[in-house]
Amino acid sequence: MLKIKQELLAGLAQALDQLSPGAGDKAAFESPKVAAHGDYAITAAMQLAKPLKLNPRQVGESLKAALLALPVYQRWVADIDIAGPGFINIRLTPAAKQQIVQEVLEAGDAFGVQPSNGQRLMVEFVSANPTGPLHVGHGRQAALGDAICSLYSTQGWDVHREFYYNDAGVQIGTLATSTQLRAKGFKPGDAGWPEAAYNGDYIQDIANDFLAKKTVHADDREFTASGDANDLDSIRQFAVAYLRHEQDLDLQAFQVKFDHYYLESSLYTSGRVDTTVNRLVANGKTYEQDGALWLKSTDYGDDKDRVMRKGDGTYTYFVPDVAYHIAKWERGFTKVINIQGTDHHGTIARVRAGLQAADVGIPLGYPDYVLHTMVRVVRNGEEVKISKRAGSYVTLRDLIEWTSKDAVRFFLLSRKPDTEYTFDVDLAVQKNNDNPVYYVQYAHARICSVLTAWGGDVATLAGVDLSPLDTPAAQALMLLLAKYPAMLTAAAEGFAPHDVTFYLRELAAAYHSYYDAERILVDDEVVKRARLALVKSTAQVLHNGLAVLGVSAPQKM
Repeated sequence: MLKIKQELLAGLAQALDQLSPGAGDKAAFESPKVAAHGDYAITAAMQLAKPLKLNPRQVGESLKAALLALPVYQRWVADIDIAGPGFINIRLTPAAKQQIVQEVLEAGDAFGVQPSNGQRLMVEFVSANPTGPLHVGHGRQAALGDAICSLYSTQGWDVHREFYYNDAGVQIGTLATSTQLRAKGFKPGDAGWPEAAYNGDYIQDIANDFLAKKTVHADDREFTASGDANDLDSIRQFAVAYLRHEQDLDLQAFQVKFDHYYLESSLYTSGRVDTTVNRLVANGKTYEQDGALWLKSTDYGDDKDRVMRKGDGTYTYFVPDVAYHIAKWERGFTKVINIQGTDHHGTIARVRAGLQAADVGIPLGYPDYVLHTMVRVVRNGEEVKISKRAGSYVTLRDLIEWTSKDAVRFFLLSRKPDTEYTFDVDLAVQKNNDNPVYYVQYAHARICSVLTAWGGDVATLAGVDLSPLDTPAAQALMLLLAKYPAMLTAAAEGFAPHDVTFYLRELAAAYHSYYDAERILVDDEVVKRARLALVKSTAQVLHNGLAVLGVSAPQKM
């Protein structure tokens, strides 16, 4: 059906060029707002009416006649109807719709996947400072980042996942002193305990392991503790490695992997920050005022100029970000997407301004940003705010242990990133149709049970006679299967993995309706095998879509 659609589009372009030379460049099909009106809609007649100085319906009649004269339309189109001021609605033949079943079965896991475009994409996400376990906000970011990576992989991009973290600075200093105090026997609430210190039980765990001179291994580092409570540098390095290991466990539980961990400190030790600042100064994009160095960020659309280097000689936080993104560009990433919390909104204009001021060939609008809100967690009808382990927030592993990795991923991806979200733990563990991830997974499992009951070789379904699939329920299901590739493309372009969750819920509903409307394992062998081919292709698309989200497609529930 996808091949047929391309042939029909080519025919539309040819017909439009006959009416108005060059108009074929804008040939496009839309989805009718009402499914009963047809399978494809064309609005070109209304767009051409003014330049052709004709009534839109006249243009529509001419276009209809031109289309019906084409062999491809004669073969695959059942009816062309002109409605309203000039809408053209096309109804496909059942045979045209049936082609999608064959296409899905032939492509398998690759259905919806585009060929390589030769371009490299980096998605930076999570990027949590190693000062504590990952919280549910990090979980939302992990789910978003991983799904967006998967979406772009389906579109032919060479995708690279990167985790950037601050391994120095004030927060790391606070982590070190908090751990040192615990190692010396102090605890939260004691006289002299700093207000800014970290209070979670995990700090005591770090202190205990440090005193025991343990060695910790993380994905990007390894460190052995000295055991000396007065050795603050050893405590700092051990605590960072310890919490990087803890975060690795969080990510493993969520089945998220990174290709690279990038240290903020390396931007300074490598000289990248100084090189970037010197470039901005040499380009005339800075000035000195009040003892500080300022970037002329208003030249690039920012609402005010920004301080780069403070009076004490230290850099503001966006300066290493500019250096980091120049490094991304130099590493060959023509597109970069940063997944961050909405509290990072203010950094966008100044980072982009710095990149333009550096004048290193980076295009406008680089990098792209996806901002997300935090997540409220509700359990037993009440909001949960505190984890004993973390001290002040619910951790990602808490949420996974209370529900499942699949539920957490699907739920956190089921809304637009910038909308508030409440995670209902009680709903996530229910095994009924109110639970969206269960509803989708159950559709896949239900199909698997049908195929198991049949007991035949599913590979033989690829070449069956599909002509019995001419009922309204079957055709509705096939039309939905055909929308999957275009949905993936739009979801990637819009940084919208929630579109995948919506589609999967709609596809699951269509399958459940089909299953209720038509018995699959009937006596008629031709009808049975056609219906089995349809449900097998549906299972394949459910599997593919869930894989994009990082959610499993179980064979039984």
